[in-house]
Amino acid sequence: MSRRTPASLRQSLPGWLWVAPTLLFLVLFVYGPALANIRYSLFSFSAMSQEMDFVGLSNYARLFADPLFLRGLANNIAYALISVIFQVAFALTLAAVLESKVFPRFAANSFRTMLFLPSILPVVVVGLIWQLLLAPSLGLVDQALWELGLGDWSRAWLGDPDTAIFTVIMVSQWQWTGYIMALFMVAIRAIPRDLYQAMELEGASGPRIFFHLTVPAARETILIVTIITILGSLKVFDIVWVMTSGGPNHSSEVLGTLMYRAAFRDDMIGYSSTIATVIFFIALTIGVVQIKLQKDH
Repeated sequence: MSRRTPASLRQSLPGWLWVAPTLLFLVLFVYGPALANIRYSLFSFSAMSQEMDFVGLSNYARLFADPLFLRGLANNIAYALISVIFQVAFALTLAAVLESKVFPRFAANSFRTMLFLPSILPVVVVGLIWQLLLAPSLGLVDQALWELGLGDWSRAWLGDPDTAIFTVIMVSQWQWTGYIMALFMVAIRAIPRDLYQAMELEGASGPRIFFHLTVPAARETILIVTIITILGSLKVFDIVWVMTSGGPNHSSEVLGTLMYRAAFRDDMIGYSSTIATVIFFIALTIGVVQIKLQKDH
């Protein structure tokens, strides 16, 4: 095994000095709090008290036996799956269509702007707007359904346990699909035009070009966007809290709302830290899988 000489260590020192502030930032604001949170999850305590009772893994046993945790985890999984369909598959298709010159340049730019615009709106504003649009009877969505002769579809979208979480999920797709589409458009523009022209000269159709050229060439972007989308779905909180607060009857609970409620309503800081720790390890696992996939390709 080769040893590093003092000269090589001196040569690498400037590099370490450049990355030291970032490493310090990560230790102080990411890894340190994460380790502290894992420690807190082993205790039972209140924010209003200095006493911390060590309970070991009791918080975890309680969490995994809690039906609300299982429901919240299932909702997060549904959130992630639907988000991957819309924010990865559908967004990539939209980007490919808008970059394929199917539409005139003005129309393509207009579509691009309209699809991207929701992503710059604050989440609270989006939630409140869609609450008004989805209001039973008076909301624009219900009125449109009645005008189209689809009155049987009318319902309290956010007040029905069967539709609440899926309604929130679709609102989230409306907001973020255009943003991810813009990222894919950048990736597609980085693909040499000569490759597209060569396939067109060979008589390849649009779908064939998409699956045999665009998708493989944008593979790295697809992997990164997929992981970002899944992690975002795992820690989602704001849009759910604004639109339903986890209701009705806990039907739209996600891990983020459970954690928030345990900490700030029920004052169970140790239990809330347990939920945060579970989210952390799920996210860590997904990150490791993503790194493994990137290395394999």
